[in-house]
Amino acid sequence: MAVAKNVGEKMREIREKQSISIDELALRCNLDKAQILEIEEKRIVPSLAPLIRIARSLGVRLGTFLDLHEQLGPLITFAEEQKKGASFSNANIESRTHMDFFALAGDKAGRHMEPFIVDIKPGDANKHTLSSHEGEEFLFVLDGSVEINYGKEVYVLNSGDSIYYDSIVNHNVHAYNNKPAKIIAVVYIPS
Repeated sequence: MAVAKNVGEKMREIREKQSISIDELALRCNLDKAQILEIEEKRIVPSLAPLIRIARSLGVRLGTFLDLHEQLGPLITFAEEQKKGASFSNANIESRTHMDFFALAGDKAGRHMEPFIVDIKPGDANKHTLSSHEGEEFLFVLDGSVEINYGKEVYVLNSGDSIYYDSIVNHNVHAYNNKPAKIIAVVYIPS
């Protein structure tokens, strides 16, 4: 998977440029050394929560791992130019990923938000685990329905519905009724 290679290579490059050992990075972001090695060796793409912790520990934006080029000024992404950005899994490492992220601003320099179109694949909702990270998220359902576990609450959103929440609260987003869905997601992580 080319995206996994991209994320792992960029992470290793930034870590080595800062002369940070894998052990030190694992300690800084409270992750297992083995998990960091797996990411760098391109075997997994982590869920957003550990990737955010790694980005913070390295002092970079989350988008740094997904960026191809950086452009100053406004950035327009035409529909035919959208490229698959990354797949993340909130389940265990052996599971298949359930979300494909298409970055909408991967080339924008100095951004503070990460906008994506996300294709959500059907899957066993019982296998999805809750995660949390600093920041806020805005989701708008373009097609299908999604179920959102947020703390102790469960919300079902249909096409045209949206939700804005603090992502520090444990949450999970997955396809509802085992049918695919498509959303716009905007993730904000304070620097």
